[in-house]
Amino acid sequence: MFSVRLQKRECTDKDKIEAFLDRADTGFLGLVDGVLPYVVPLNYVRQGDSYYFHGAAEGRKLSAMRANQEGCLTVSMHYGTLTDPVPAKTDTAYMSVMIFGRLEEVTVAEEAHEAMQKLLDKYVPGYFNQPLAAAHVAKYRSSMGSPTKVFKLVARQITAKENEADASRMFRRSTC
Repeated sequence: MFSVRLQKRECTDKDKIEAFLDRADTGFLGLVDGVLPYVVPLNYVRQGDSYYFHGAAEGRKLSAMRANQEGCLTVSMHYGTLTDPVPAKTDTAYMSVMIFGRLEEVTVAEEAHEAMQKLLDKYVPGYFNQPLAAAHVAKYRSSMGSPTKVFKLVARQITAKENEADASRMFRRSTC
């Protein structure tokens, strides 16, 4: 499908990629809305080869997903700027992952419940003293009154790039 152009930056270590995706907070879901790109920042959780997120049962994101089930979830972290005596060699320490796949609405109640529980476990670990009630997903309404739906991107291909941080080259801003 696609390959990383700058091969020296490609990361193929599956364990490293999965650990990165499990700790990163925000993903950017790329969709096609007619002829226009549409990118939505969102919280997500990984379960095997699927990436779960939730949203309203109506709106632009859902309309775009229904019209074209292909999507791309991009996750990146900026670790800092790497200095060099040659200005053109100043660089960025980072890791980024792009997940290409098919978008699906989760219609099995148990799967939706498990995904929502995993989202809570990732974003507010230990905050609640009991697990999410199974009926919560079906009953929950957004602030605008819309039911919540759970979706997943089933990965078909994953590409990853990184430029590791080098402590001796990291730029440090002076604080006055």
